[in-house]
Amino acid sequence: MDMTITMPALSPTMEEGALARWLIKPGDAVRAGDIIAEIETDKATMELEAAEDGLISELVVPAGSEAVKVGEVIARLADPAMATANSAQSLAPSPEAPPVFAPSPAPRREALNGGRSASETASPLARHVAALRAIDLDTVAGTGPDRRILMRDVAPAKPPALRPPTELADERALPITTSSAAIPAAPHTIAKLSSTRKTIARRLTASKQQIPHIYLTVDVRLDALLALRGELNAGLASRGVKLSVNDMMIKALGRALMLAPACNVMFAPEGLVSFTRADISVAVSTPAGLITPIIAGAELEPLSSISSRMVDLAHRARENRLHPHEYQGGTASLSNLGMYGIKQFEAIINPPQGMILAVGASERRLRIGDDDAVAAETVLCATGSFDHRAIDGADAAHLMQSFKALIEEPWSLLA
Repeated sequence: MDMTITMPALSPTMEEGALARWLIKPGDAVRAGDIIAEIETDKATMELEAAEDGLISELVVPAGSEAVKVGEVIARLADPAMATANSAQSLAPSPEAPPVFAPSPAPRREALNGGRSASETASPLARHVAALRAIDLDTVAGTGPDRRILMRDVAPAKPPALRPPTELADERALPITTSSAAIPAAPHTIAKLSSTRKTIARRLTASKQQIPHIYLTVDVRLDALLALRGELNAGLASRGVKLSVNDMMIKALGRALMLAPACNVMFAPEGLVSFTRADISVAVSTPAGLITPIIAGAELEPLSSISSRMVDLAHRARENRLHPHEYQGGTASLSNLGMYGIKQFEAIINPPQGMILAVGASERRLRIGDDDAVAAETVLCATGSFDHRAIDGADAAHLMQSFKALIEEPWSLLA
């Protein structure tokens, strides 16, 4: 009996994907866990693994196909026993090679995996699905070779009772509204909407329609941070590390969330979710659209590590090579448009997070001190957008005050 392989949902917002490349062809034998295709989602290119042993009988969707709906059949897989009976010649062992499905001696788990945890030996797709459903892989029994955890092992596992909140049903119901009749008669071209652009449109529309935003802005003096950055970069030059102001903002926001924990929260149908770690999603512009790779545990991460990780994450984001766990999740976001000369802006909250910090460009200003002395200083505007369902104004003000203090007296970022 033939089995079907369908387009999987590889991200919470994925409705369709592009079948970038097949790594197998009709007649090939595959085993559960083998990588058989590359799928382009709205955020990254993912590998698709076979869930069962079998023989590829048909590739229903050709490579390069776009807008393949989640759940659509993309290939058919023949049962290995039936395939052997019906295709004896193709599966017959050659003098030089063992039979296709003949088991080969496998080393013991300890020898093969070197004592690694279940999460390290699970297949990429199994790790991805487990992350989406908040399932601890160490609680899942693997059925793959050498007890490797495959997607089929994760699918039946039960996620925790408190599910991450999503607005998927609402987002998918939201139309993208501009009819052809409304387009002006001026000469124009129309580019097909990418999966990324459709997702951005739906998520940001959902955010503005469903989340009551409250905005707070502070002026932040930057001179002390710039001086510290210069000293640190002089010391880090031999290691090839160059801290950016944005790197230090990431650390400061992580610390501020620890000082104002009432803002490190998420509104969920089950209740108010409070986080004990600051995972900062950092907005990165790519040719396909905006993506937000995550610096996990930013409040404790050394500045040099944040800098190196951001260089790597931003580079791979622009090449569409991020893994899902590197951009899905996050407890708060940071968006910096200062490099474009934007003085101040209000960012839209990235649901289901509770806040996002928007950072503008710095500029030289004159300040009159308490003694009426006039001095020049470097100042930037930072604006926090907060989900007012989950965060009160006073708590939001506490976070902005804490962020300002950390930037203006930045030496504590090194502690």
